[in-house]
Amino acid sequence: MKPSLAVIALTCAALLAACSKPQPPEKEHPVDPQATQMRDAIQKPIEKAKAVEGDVQQGAQNTRDAIDAAGG
Repeated sequence: MKPSLAVIALTCAALLAACSKPQPPEKEHPVDPQATQMRDAIQKPIEKAKAVEGDVQQGAQNTRDAIDAAGG
C-alpha cells in the first residue's frame, strides 16, 4: 500500500516545521566575578615576566659578550 500524496505532503510539512532556526544567544549578560579573578590571576605573572624580559635579554647578551671577550 502506497502512502497518498496528502500523507507525504503533511509529513514533509511536519518535518520542515520541526527544523526551526535556533535562537541567537543573549548578547548582554553580566561577567562572572570569579571569571574576572581567574583572568587576573593568570595575567599577573605574564605581565610580570614581560616587564623583566628586557633585563633578562640584556643579562644574556652581557654573558655572551663576556664569553666572547674571554676567547670562548
